[in-house]
Formats: sequence, C-alpha cells, structure tokens
Amino acid sequence: MKRRNRKRSPKAASPPKIPSIAEKPAGTTVALAGADRRTHPRYEFTAAVEVVAAESGALMETRVRDLSQQGCYVDTNNALPLGTVTDVRITKGAQLFEAPARVVYSRASKGMGLVFTAIAPEQLRTLETWLAESRETSWLAANRRRSQRVLMEVPVRVSGQTGAGLSFEEETHTRAISAHGALILVSTQVHRGQRLTLSNGQTKAALECVVAHIDRHQRDHPHVGVEFILPNPVFWHVAFPPKDWTPRHPDAKSRVRTPESA
Repeated sequence: MKRRNRKRSPKAASPPKIPSIAEKPAGTTVALAGADRRTHPRYEFTAAVEVVAAESGALMETRVRDLSQQGCYVDTNNALPLGTVTDVRITKGAQLFEAPARVVYSRASKGMGLVFTAIAPEQLRTLETWLAESRETSWLAANRRRSQRVLMEVPVRVSGQTGAGLSFEEETHTRAISAHGALILVSTQVHRGQRLTLSNGQTKAALECVVAHIDRHQRDHPHVGVEFILPNPVFWHVAFPPKDWTPRHPDAKSRVRTPESA
C-alpha cells in the first residue's frame, strides 16, 4: 500500500494545467506553450517591448528575443508570476504592435514567455509582416548551411489559394530539400507567409508549409522556399547529413585499402 501511495502522490500533487498550454512543472519553471511550439514556429526577433501588468499597472521595459504568431519571449530579471494578465507594446522602427497577453512561462532572472490573448486585425498585419521577414531570414540562414540540405529533384504537388481566394493546384518539382522545407519551382503567384499544402509525388505524403522566400530571378517559374510547419526529416525519405557535417568530417573521408595502396 505504501508503494502505491508513493506512486500516486506526485500525480495527485500536480497543479492544474492552463487550457491549451502544455506544462512541465519544474520548481517555478513551466514549459512554454506546447501549442505555440507545434503550430506556430518561433523566430529570432529583436525589438523594444513594454509589458504592463493589468492589475498593478507596473511597467516593464525590455527587449523581445523571439516571436511567433501566438506570443513572444522577453528578457527580464524580474519575470512576472504565471498567469499575470498584461498589455504588450512591441516597437521596431516606426512600427508598433499592441495586444493583451498572459504570462505562460516564467524563469527567474532570465525571462518570460507571453501568449497573446487577442489580436486586432490591424495589429495582426504588423505581426505577420515581422514574421515574414524573420521567417525569410531564418530560411536563408539555414540554406546557407549546405550540409543540412540536399540538391535533389523530387516531383511534388503544390496547392493553396490565390490572392483572389481561388484554389490552385500545380505539379512541379524541388530544386533542393531539407528536413525543414524545400526550394521548389512555382509558376502560380504566391506571397511570403502564405500557407500551402505540399504533396510528395513519390510517397503521396502531404503536409502544410509556409512560403518563406521567393527568388524572382526566374520570371516564368520563380524559386520558392517553403518551410514546414513542423520539421519532418522523413517526408523526403532521404538521409540528411548531420548539422556539424563538413567535407573535413571523418565520415567524409572513408578510405578503401587496395593492394596498390598498401
């Protein structure tokens, strides 16, 4: 009986979860929203931010470290308690974003994560502009690391909606692939931040992706860089090199001994 009580006690003592937030208790630290990690990728983003606690009116001036469509992470030595309702004002250049938010992650002397609880349409446009810029920067940086992508033509089907709201579907192929996305040829006009469905012509597997980069040097078929909503290393059925791989890596220099070389 004692053993059973010991096993059940941690489960019974667990605090109730905040709706739609995946928590992992560890002292005073709670994991950032699982939904944010799954459906809203976060990107490095630097800007000034003011966080005002709704109840006390206390003002905190600091900087944003990363940003997503659902929230942001800010650096601070005085993190607010979990669940604190706040008003957030993010300023970058001449652009301003404002939204009510709630503290969903708090780490003493480090920072805190905020989830936006409501976003007005005009504020959402500003947020999407920032995310499109950050997404493209992230995509270009990842593709400069050639060890993480493979130049390969894979037949794919791209589908989505045009700016006029009409559905489109196009058979095309990739120019390069990675565990995080691909560079594909698309004749239909698309825009950064647009969500598309990408289908692998060989395996018939399909997933959602976001347009991260558009290279219009090829007028008839622009090269479009797409990023998977979630990294998917098995989508292409290709073994990708590790992140630290280079031509100088020991695995890249496997020598076969022959009688002549002995």
